[in-house]
Amino acid sequence: MAHDAASMNALLAKQKAAHLRDGAPTAQQRIARIDRCIGLLIDNRKAIEDALNTDFGSRSREATAFTDIAGSIGPLKHARDNLTKWMRPEKRKTTPAILGLFGAKAEVRFQPKGVVGIISPWNFPVNLTFAPLAGVLAAGNRALIKPSEFTPATSELMATMFASVFSEEEIAVITGGPEVGQAFSDLAFDHLIFTGATSIARHVMKAASANLVPLTLELGGKSPVILSKSADMATAAARVMNGKTLNAGQICLAPDYVMAPRDQLEDFIGHAQGAVAKMFPTIRDNPDYTAIVADRHYDRIKGYVDEARARGLRVIEMKPEGEDLTQQEHRKIAPTLIIDPTDDMKVMQEEIFGPVLPVKTYGGLDEAIAYVNSHDRPLGLYYFGDDAAEKEKVLAGTTAGGVTINDVIFHVAQEELPFGGVGPSGMGSYHGVDGFREFSHRKSIYTQIKKDIGPLRQMRPPYGPGIRKYLDGAMKR
Repeated sequence: MAHDAASMNALLAKQKAAHLRDGAPTAQQRIARIDRCIGLLIDNRKAIEDALNTDFGSRSREATAFTDIAGSIGPLKHARDNLTKWMRPEKRKTTPAILGLFGAKAEVRFQPKGVVGIISPWNFPVNLTFAPLAGVLAAGNRALIKPSEFTPATSELMATMFASVFSEEEIAVITGGPEVGQAFSDLAFDHLIFTGATSIARHVMKAASANLVPLTLELGGKSPVILSKSADMATAAARVMNGKTLNAGQICLAPDYVMAPRDQLEDFIGHAQGAVAKMFPTIRDNPDYTAIVADRHYDRIKGYVDEARARGLRVIEMKPEGEDLTQQEHRKIAPTLIIDPTDDMKVMQEEIFGPVLPVKTYGGLDEAIAYVNSHDRPLGLYYFGDDAAEKEKVLAGTTAGGVTINDVIFHVAQEELPFGGVGPSGMGSYHGVDGFREFSHRKSIYTQIKKDIGPLRQMRPPYGPGIRKYLDGAMKR
């Protein structure tokens, strides 16, 4: 339900009070909460598919089941099956080591932060609520969730789902538009995770700074694909186009532009066209092909293509001959390649978040690396090739949140790898044990030896030869 600032504050206070009253939940309690989340996803599969289809106008049921439902159950099960191990205190060595021999101890304990705010986006509204929850609940926290107003049916469904198996003290959903989102960002959470656009993240970070709320920001940017001369072009094109057309490219990790070797450009284009024709024999009324979520995004993406046409660039629209997408009930845009766009064009300045793919050409690999490095650090980088030295050069010479070699997007599906951006593409990371740690306070605990031995006494005034001897020893190279 929608809330004003006062009621949101009251809800946060209620969860914080419950956290203090009950203390850190046991492993069993955490597992039970995660199991309730898994149950919600399984029991509401059809309702989730229906809601997302309604919100997008047309969204592939299989894509929803794969990305939003199964894609959330995986991380939840992984956290459930591993959290007991993750919760164990971590023993560390003492400094100096000799203190440990006398019985001193150093350890790190993982303590729930308390109440975590989750701001989830419209592109995968279920997955980007439940996947962070895997780490949030494994770490023993409570959660307040603000889903997107762009997917109202799905947001309302999630509010109903959570309310059916969780008390407001455990997990609560707050729905509403930008003003509710702003007030939500102003709350004094113990941690806040935001997934969405870099432009909005600036406002979220500013709001969080007033209360010094620790942040995890999962943003996006222009994730490049570097095609090596050694790449298997047919496989590379099929995988790139699959990543670009999944959810119609409305993915923070979608390949945003391709760097192709100049002499292999036509090869890539031909294989890309073949791959799309095979996946989508038709676009218009094909339930496998997802629509653009809203008019303003549809107009924005169409604008990129219009600008390219107006400049006289080569534009390759991949749809069956004669299929008219102008008179359609849904906002579908066919997969479209824009060949050799210039940097002053909007399509090369903004994250595309749609099925349009600019293809730039390069001579030598250094040129491709220099181009990537002259722009903001992206969330993902994709290298296709079979040249080990070249691959190492790309890995060492570029900085991105994460990398998939010989495919796109897949690194996000690895529960054992931290997922996150760098700089404008985000901060902090989650998934698996890294999510558990992100949403935990890592408390350092040092226990001193019982006996007040000489060296400990020498550290206290009046200072004498003992401490001077120690200091002389410490100042050596």
